[in-house]
Amino acid sequence: MPARSSLIAALLQGMSLCAALTLGLTCLGAPTDATTGGGLSRADLLWLQRLTYGVDSATIERFRRLGKAGFLAEQLDGTNDRLPDSVQKTIDALDISHISMANVIADLAARRREAQSASNEAKLEARKEYVRQGVAEVRQVDERELLRAVYSPAQLKEQMNWFWLNHFNVFARKGPEPWLLADYSEHAIRPFALGRFRDLVMATLTHPAMLVYLDNARNAHGKINENYARELMELHTLGVDAGYTQKDVQELARILTGVGLALPDASRRALRVQPLQIGDGGFAFYPLRHDYGDKVLLGHTIRGRGFAEVAEAVDLLVRQPACARLISRQLAQYFVADEPPPALVTAMAQTFQASDGDIRAVLRTLFASQEFTVSLGAKFKDPMHYVVSALRFTYDGAPIPNPDAALGWLNSQGEAPFAHQTPDGYALTETGWASSGQLSRRFEVARAIAAGHPDLAPLDADAGGLYARALRPWLSPTTLAALDQATSPQERGTFLLASPEFNYR
Repeated sequence: MPARSSLIAALLQGMSLCAALTLGLTCLGAPTDATTGGGLSRADLLWLQRLTYGVDSATIERFRRLGKAGFLAEQLDGTNDRLPDSVQKTIDALDISHISMANVIADLAARRREAQSASNEAKLEARKEYVRQGVAEVRQVDERELLRAVYSPAQLKEQMNWFWLNHFNVFARKGPEPWLLADYSEHAIRPFALGRFRDLVMATLTHPAMLVYLDNARNAHGKINENYARELMELHTLGVDAGYTQKDVQELARILTGVGLALPDASRRALRVQPLQIGDGGFAFYPLRHDYGDKVLLGHTIRGRGFAEVAEAVDLLVRQPACARLISRQLAQYFVADEPPPALVTAMAQTFQASDGDIRAVLRTLFASQEFTVSLGAKFKDPMHYVVSALRFTYDGAPIPNPDAALGWLNSQGEAPFAHQTPDGYALTETGWASSGQLSRRFEVARAIAAGHPDLAPLDADAGGLYARALRPWLSPTTLAALDQATSPQERGTFLLASPEFNYR
């Protein structure tokens, strides 16, 4: 508790009247069965805040209609993901909603051909335009992710989509990444976010965004590139302490030779390579670039026979006990605690292995655990959680007038989508986001959200509103006293969004 109080103190340092909010955290206890006038207990509301990015009125009403078991079942199913019509129209109007991977790769190849015959000045101008368009494309991908996180009723699916995008991280500014990110999120991550882990590994392994980011598009017999093989084992499946060797990395890299991009016909002819097979989304396997020798991976002999080796290697990796432990621990770290209880990780890993990597089954084990229940209200929100929960609470289903501002808030806090340069992804722990500088920026975000919403005035005057039902009954006396002393509706909104109760989930 004292550590958290000091964090909030840093957040509110130098802010008159609201410094008292730092003490409010000490009044936060474990979930109780007391209920609001609307019939929801604090335990229910904390549970909802963990299953979702944060409550809004529609979420609360859905929970009332379905009950806890029904709500969880719907969230694990993830198919009730229809967006409000206005939000869907906004997404449909984005350029990224109307491009195909084949066209992207063809366009990039055409740009390269044009650059070869252009003057130095023309090449420089073309490069500037390339960068400008790339920035605009990334912004559209970020907007789509943000809008879905804020408005989709499939909130668990949205959290898991972000979780896996972070786990299988790619960086927007490497190579042709900007033109590949929209498809990566849409086709390599989202369809498998609540499915089987093996499918996620195969979908990311064969996607051009990953092949470019971690250099496997350059991996060929006689010119081995180990980058992706190493991260596939260390970050994506086994973990750094799983006991594999450098020789295993080398053997996996050999297995992955020939796994690359589906080049346009002209480019293939120029390179004198032809793919044996082309999958969906710009992936190709090139036999002439593949090492057909036998390999030994993790003590298992894999006979050299082409792309089938890749599928066999992935099966071997995802069925290792180390993989079950790594994924279970990271899920528990995301949903339960920075240092997950070992017994919970063990139970989840057992489910992972028994279900052959069924993510839904592993999450059921997590959500049914006592460790999950006692952790409610004690997990610090990372910037993505904080911004999305604030928007869901503040706008409560109404349109966000300026998504660019929200994306700017994520960027200012260091967690913009696709902006983490290294493949390890963003931190899942409080220490990654709770420095004094981070918390100071978070207070400024709270102020900007409060100042930018014209309808914040009735906070505690609206007896039937979301604030009265979902937050006010559980605020500490210190927090309530600070809110009552606010000199304007915007200041009161700032204090609320900066309160200890709102910064933890």
